Amino acid sequence: MALKGFETILAEHPVFKGFDHETLSLLAGCAKNERFRPGETIYNEGDTADKTYILREGDVAVEICCPEKEPIIIESLHGGDVLGFGWLVPPYRCMSHARAVSAVRAMSLDAQCMRGKCDENPALGYAMFQHWVPHLAVRFRALRLQLIDVYGCEVA
Repeated sequence: MALKGFETILAEHPVFKGFDHETLSLLAGCAKNERFRPGETIYNEGDTADKTYILREGDVAVEICCPEKEPIIIESLHGGDVLGFGWLVPPYRCMSHARAVSAVRAMSLDAQCMRGKCDENPALGYAMFQHWVPHLAVRFRALRLQLIDVYGCEVA
């Protein structure tokens, strides 16, 4: 049976690649299309992390706030990237700001729906863990290297 719509997007994304059709169909039930205009806030630091996004098109600035200064862009995301990891761990809060730099088309996955499906099926929860953690590790390493570059530290 051919995959359609959200299932296809999930099947083609590295975080979900390798999941079987049944699992992709289950997770696709948590998905919806989203659009953001340039300059529009996607979420703010401290907001409930009720979604994660697979960016389809456009650019997003992930920012942190500094008192009495403009926000600092800590990461620039583009089509194909995943936005929002706060849904994975309690207290399920956004850890940064996210702002559309250009027109953004994304598929969002409802966090409560995803967690519920993982709670109901521990094998799925473990598979999600196995797929998400390596992706997070790559992103955290990139962020660490960016911070080293910004602060002029030497890499050991």
